[in-house]
Amino acid sequence: MKDKTIDYMLRSTWQAVSRMYNEEAAKFEGSMAIGFALLSIDKEDGTPSSYISSRMGMEPTSLTRTLKALEDKGLIIRKKNPDDGRGVLIYLTPEGKEKRELSKSTVIKFNDTIRKHISEEKLLHFMEVAETINDLIAEKKVF
Repeated sequence: MKDKTIDYMLRSTWQAVSRMYNEEAAKFEGSMAIGFALLSIDKEDGTPSSYISSRMGMEPTSLTRTLKALEDKGLIIRKKNPDDGRGVLIYLTPEGKEKRELSKSTVIKFNDTIRKHISEEKLLHFMEVAETINDLIAEKKVF
């Protein structure tokens, strides 16, 4: 597109980042969604699934699929919440903790690489712009 729109740049950039993470995760029989889910789970104390979905911005059905995949791979276990018998806490298995650290190092490497190529001032402006766009959408000021 000769005159790229803001939404085009956001979408194409996110698709590139998503593709990059999925290619890296595939080397370890994972996916970006699995990596981010692992990062959303407390290493020691477990995490309610509702917290994971809100942190990742996932719909409940997508989260259910992701958690099922994590469980099938032996990366998490579910236990009743001792403080709320209706709830479930998600805990990492030892292998889940290893994969979480791998995901963490991958995210850190991406961020370090970007920070080496883009000045702190430009990144600050990028963050401000992204935050403003999110606020405008959340406050329903676009449509």
